[in-house]
Amino acid sequence: MKVVVADKITQRGIDLLREPGWEVVLPGAGALAAELADADALVVRSATRVTDELLEQAPRLRVIGRAGVGVDNIDLNAATRRGILVMNTPGGNATSVAEHTLALLLALARLVPQLNAAIHAGRWEKSGAPGIELRGKTLGLVGFGRVGSEVAR
Repeated sequence: MKVVVADKITQRGIDLLREPGWEVVLPGAGALAAELADADALVVRSATRVTDELLEQAPRLRVIGRAGVGVDNIDLNAATRRGILVMNTPGGNATSVAEHTLALLLALARLVPQLNAAIHAGRWEKSGAPGIELRGKTLGLVGFGRVGSEVAR
């Protein structure tokens, strides 16, 4: 089985694809269509647009794996017409997004953007408390899907 990995993924991900003995190809710029000519599977992230025209170049393609949540970069109608299964990884980034949410929350509470701007402007502002403490505060979550649940934990 030939798997074309169009966008950058971790080495661990590539190793997992190679484990069953599959041929894994990482095409260079401009080589994607040529590599898809005899490919069975395609792995993309958000950088590659999988269009009807690109799928025309992939007569053996049976599956597209989206390493991420959204599939807006994949022509789902064209894939469906060709019998190509499209998969994504819902929830795969929930922990990363939740951690980023907490990082932004802390940055805003401690005025990190404002203090960073002041430092870049040549001002070291030591007076006054740097923002607010979160201890004792109540955090309200709007939405309690995968990311909201992870933030709550």
